[in-house]
Amino acid sequence: MPTTQPRLPFPEIEPYASGLLDVGDDNRIYWETSGNPVGRPALVVHGGPGAGGSRGGRRTFDPEVFRIVLFDQRGCGESRPHAALPSTDMAHNTTEHLLADMERLRKHLGIKRWLLYGGSWASTLILAYAQRHPERVSGIVLVGVTMTRPEEVDWLYHGLRLLLPIEWERFRDGVPAEDRNGNLVEAYRRLMEHPDPAVREKAALDWCTWEDAVIAHEALGAPGQYSAQPDAALLAFVRICTHYFAHTAWLDNGRLLRDAHRLTGIPGVLIHGRLDLSAPLRTAWELARAWPDAELRVIDDSGHTGSPAMRNAVLEAVDRFAR
Repeated sequence: MPTTQPRLPFPEIEPYASGLLDVGDDNRIYWETSGNPVGRPALVVHGGPGAGGSRGGRRTFDPEVFRIVLFDQRGCGESRPHAALPSTDMAHNTTEHLLADMERLRKHLGIKRWLLYGGSWASTLILAYAQRHPERVSGIVLVGVTMTRPEEVDWLYHGLRLLLPIEWERFRDGVPAEDRNGNLVEAYRRLMEHPDPAVREKAALDWCTWEDAVIAHEALGAPGQYSAQPDAALLAFVRICTHYFAHTAWLDNGRLLRDAHRLTGIPGVLIHGRLDLSAPLRTAWELARAWPDAELRVIDDSGHTGSPAMRNAVLEAVDRFAR
């Protein structure tokens, strides 16, 4: 039975190995491994897209049981070149590139199969990878499930004006007047490619102010986390986010749900907050119906950024794979 007592993550640990892996196109992705060098491999996939790997992800896993792998996706964190630099070519940063990077990293580390863990955007990337390489996946734990479908992107950057009209109007007014009745994500993507650094900085701040408004009610989670990033990280995050979301991650509409049958035999746990405005529960529910080997756990007091009950559920889910 799930525990009702608050659980603490595992203690802080440092990686025993790390490096920059050349993945082509002049890109090098940062990776690290911690925990047990001969333990069960687990890959921590970060969200965003473009948020960079939170090193706190190590603490989700028992370091005596797991070989914990973290990496920074192209253009963010400690990967190079950094998307905060206007000279960084975004043409070589797509979902297909990230899927190839993950597989190259697996081979580089000599891993046959690994547990995949991540939330928000990471769930989209994990699902795409697992459907491409099901034989390489031992299990999946997803938090705040998304599939980056056009309807999900439209809800977050247009539909939510129904609940947050004042904040959304400010977000809309951050783009040129001629773009305000169109696709705001594409308009912000163009602003993030503007030659004037002041324009890019304002657009990044306006974008993150909206993201913070969407999670402002999450008192048990981490409200305000988007705008709190350092300047370079914030610029990279918004540039990569707008680049991916303007293209709906280069995924055919509904493909990840249609191809959920490819996950047959892979055990999964889907953990989702009922109060999540960014990614409403319906996406996780639809995926759970299409993937018989997955269990859906709905956390009543959690939004997109979590709660103590959400943390308990994550630690319990990972414990299953430890056993």
